[in-house]
Order: sequence, then C-alpha cells, then structure tokens
Amino acid sequence: MGTDLNAPLGQNRRVKPAPKRDRRRLLSYSLVGIFAVSVIGLSAWNTIAPDGLRRQASTQGEASPETAQTAEKTPNPTSGQSSNTSGGALKPGTAFSGAHVEETLTNDGTTVTKFSPRQRDGSGPALINVGPIRGQDPRMASLPNDDLLEDSAEGRLPITGADGLRPMDQYARPWSGARGTRIALVVGGLGLSQTGTQKAIRDLPPDVTLAFAAAGNSLQRWMQEARRGGHEILLQIPMEPFDYPDNDPGPHALRLKLGATKNLAELHKSMAQITNYTGIMNYLGGRFLSDPDALEPVMRDLGKRGVLFLDDGTSAQSLSGKLAGAFDVPHGFADMTVDSELSRSAILKKLDELERIARRNGTAIGVASAFDESVAAITQWAGEAQGRGIEIVGVSALVKDPQQK
Repeated sequence: MGTDLNAPLGQNRRVKPAPKRDRRRLLSYSLVGIFAVSVIGLSAWNTIAPDGLRRQASTQGEASPETAQTAEKTPNPTSGQSSNTSGGALKPGTAFSGAHVEETLTNDGTTVTKFSPRQRDGSGPALINVGPIRGQDPRMASLPNDDLLEDSAEGRLPITGADGLRPMDQYARPWSGARGTRIALVVGGLGLSQTGTQKAIRDLPPDVTLAFAAAGNSLQRWMQEARRGGHEILLQIPMEPFDYPDNDPGPHALRLKLGATKNLAELHKSMAQITNYTGIMNYLGGRFLSDPDALEPVMRDLGKRGVLFLDDGTSAQSLSGKLAGAFDVPHGFADMTVDSELSRSAILKKLDELERIARRNGTAIGVASAFDESVAAITQWAGEAQGRGIEIVGVSALVKDPQQK
C-alpha cells in the first residue's frame, strides 16, 4: 500500500500499489529510453571527437589518420593602429592574438576550429582591428601608427607600411561615401600664432581640414589637440616663390639653387616636425612648382611615402598635377582661396561661390588662413551649407588617387 497525498491532514492516507503488469511496462519503457540516449550520445561523440574526424577521413579513402589536415594559426598583429611606447598603452593585435587557433579539415569539406588560450606578448589590453582601415579609431587619433614611420637623420618620417597601408588612408577623416555635393575646406597657417591656432581648433567644425605651418611652434601638441577634435590635418611646406628673396617663405624652404639632395633634406626636416598628417600642401612656391627638375625628386619621394599633395592653386604655371600623376602621388588642386579679401562678408560671398562650383562639378576645394575673420565666416557658413545638403569632407576624400583607378 502507498500513501494518498490528497487525503486530509490527520487522516491515514493510503493508496493501492500499481499492478505488477504496469510496473513491468514502466521498466521496459525506461530501458528503451536509456538505450536510445546511449546510441545518440555515441553517435555525437564519433562526430566531434578528433578520432572520429580521422575515421571519417579514412572511410572515404582520401586521407588516413596520419594525413588528416590540421593547421595551427599564430596570427600576427595588424598594423592598423598605433602602439604607444609609454607603459600600459593599448597595443595593436588581432582578434585571435590571445589564443592558439587549430583548424582540422575533414574530407567532406568541414573545418573544425579549436581555440585554446595562450600568453599575449607585451602588457596591457589589445586594440583589435578587423578589415581594411581608413581613418583611425578616435581613441587613438592623436597617436601615430609606428608601422607608418621610418627613422631618418632628420627625424621620423611617414612611409607606406609593409602591408600597403598609406598614411593618407590611416589618418584620413572618414566620410559618408554617399553621392552628393562635397566640399573640402582647408584652413592653413596653424602653429604660427598660439592664440589663433587654439581658436581655430576650438571653433572650426571637425569636418574642416587643418594645415600646420612647418615653421610653427608647439606643433606636436597642437596636432594632437586637432586630431582629438576629429580634424584631418596637412603639413604646409615652404617653397620658393617667383619674387624670392623679396618674399621669403621661411626656414627650410625648398629652392631651385639648393639641388635635389639638399631640397630633400630640407623637405624631410619639415616633414619630421609632426606626425598623423594625410599629406603636404605648398606654402608659396610659384617658382619651385613650375620647375620640373626641382619638383620631380620631391614628388618621387612623396609617392613612396603614401602622402597626398595639395596644390593651393595660386600658381597657374604649377606642374604638380603632371608630376604627381607620373609618380602615383594622390593629388588635388584648390579651386579657390576664400579669404583673399579679409572681411567676413567677402569671405561668405566667396564660400557661396565655392558652393556653386561644387554643385556644378560635384566637388570643390577651398583654402583659407587661420585669421579670426576666416575662422568665424567658415564656421558660420559650414553649418548653413550642411543644412542645404552639402557634405563637408576631409581633403583626402577629394584628391585624385591613383590607387582608386
């Protein structure tokens, strides 16, 4: 007899035991269930166990246990982000930089991947990059990618990475990629005036490209602040104008009489002042840009370094476009200097004219200097233009790039 669980408390709760026939039927069902679970478990183990993989390969006559294809991956860190040599910094790595990855290929085409932990090199967390890179992670924008720098007698210079990544791509400001009217605005002369530089970085929209004068002061500090603010940056290189020496472009200027070797040394001294720029832009230079013998070594050097060249468009005799194409240098011409007359109303009119050029041609590039009037007018106009469907982009998005043919 059993206990009747439904009887009231205090009463003797008894139930009749199940008939022997029912107990035998229940026992047989249990045995069948246990047998089925065992068969399923053994089948699953044969499928996932390493021995099972080898048996599958052998049964099809294509591989034996000794020839089962197993490969261990030890990924190398990508060069997409910079490592900071100061302690505790983010380090570049791959998604599997902290694991051993072992792949086993069966004869039916199935790949089984086994992950096991391993010790990471170095200290601190890893910053993982996946896929092609254009532009930096905002957290790293003020730091250079060490894989895109080479040491020289003049300092650290930009260079195309071993994997083909160019500084122009790494430090470019990302844009939407949408079809439509696009304008690049470049404000130069940063670094010459401390208050003017601070105001330009603070007030100008991050879409505006900033150009630093190679002869400026505290350039590395200002570069870092501009990059943290989201700006793409250029470096302005002084070059010999037609009225030299009455109009002196400043120290380390590229000049015809210096010759190729000396000019490259002067170029590299200027280029080593800062990092994280997408390219260079001329400061003056009408005579230098019109001389093919003087300009060719410079363009050849820029081509291997993976940086762009922006011509400010002030010299009709410039050969920069022709020589840039010969040496695969990404190249652009400014369509207009918007602050040739230094008044806010005049600059706004020039910017409206630049917009008409962009609507007609699809794109346009305008250049200006970091005067208070220019910064104020560009800041006002850029916000209004975006409301009219104009996209303000970094200058690297509008140059003619040989790699995009």
